[in-house]
Amino acid sequence: MPTTGKSNSTRFRELGHPARAVVIGGGTGAPISIQALLSLDAEVAAVVTMADDGGSSGLLREYPGILPPGDIRKCLVAMATDPHSPWVEAFIRRLAYDNDHPLGNLMLATLSSVTGSLPQAIELCGQLLAVRGQVYPSTLESVELLGQTVEGSSLSGQAQLTRSEQALASVQLNPDQPEAYLPALQAIRQADLIVLGPGSLFTSIIPNILVPGVLEAIQTSSAYKVFVCSLADVQGETRGMNALQHTAALLESGMEGQLDLVVINQPETASDNSSHIKPVLIDPIMVQQIQAFGAQVCLEPLADQEHPTWHDVASLAAVFQQILDERVTDVIHR
Repeated sequence: MPTTGKSNSTRFRELGHPARAVVIGGGTGAPISIQALLSLDAEVAAVVTMADDGGSSGLLREYPGILPPGDIRKCLVAMATDPHSPWVEAFIRRLAYDNDHPLGNLMLATLSSVTGSLPQAIELCGQLLAVRGQVYPSTLESVELLGQTVEGSSLSGQAQLTRSEQALASVQLNPDQPEAYLPALQAIRQADLIVLGPGSLFTSIIPNILVPGVLEAIQTSSAYKVFVCSLADVQGETRGMNALQHTAALLESGMEGQLDLVVINQPETASDNSSHIKPVLIDPIMVQQIQAFGAQVCLEPLADQEHPTWHDVASLAAVFQQILDERVTDVIHR
């Protein structure tokens, strides 16, 4: 991707502030976008779902007043100034003698209980890890994720939805009107760039949009809005879905007319389509159909060579760099 002579951070400071980016999602995908944006010296915030009920988070949220900490932990680690510091290593260390909980999950849950505030627990852990950025829950209420498959079956719980035997058609929150966390809404409204994904479409990205107020904040924000589509078909919730179907499902969650760009992996060689990895497919006709929705399409080889089901941080950063360069140029020339 072409870049300009100045970093986006320097060019945005000509406008009086660094580039402000918000990543909406969770799981293992949001940290990749976070790392890519931090490499560009952007000011980064993450808005993460509170619907996780699998693994360590699922066990911890069985205790009264404890919200799932797993996605928050992953985003805090992605924002750590030194990813190899002893504190980060301890934060991600899993304790085999204690239900395989990561220590960071236990710290967030314990500090949340001690202080009576998940945001304060996040702040304290952020100080410990010397993070560069902010992590916001989309809501401070305990929510459950419900879903329907394309064949009409009903499922409940994020963990079950992720492992669905058929692709999902839609998801809902229970309760369906949780109160949004106001600092998350403020960050979205003030953003220059909003990035949705990559990550689990129905269980990490869309649950945030379903929190009342989040969609309205996206709609009223003047930010450039980007959907980073998954590059591998590895989860039941989107089993067999192509890039057009991923995009359509996001739009149907309330994002119609909101996306400026859809970023899709285009493998460089046939080796990316190895037998054990099923890519999320894209072809020229799908590109035209996505563009008919009002969004541009960016096709780039984005897979990490060592972890081909993940996006490569540097490749994704190059895409974000061009977006920010073009955006600041537009602002300066208005």
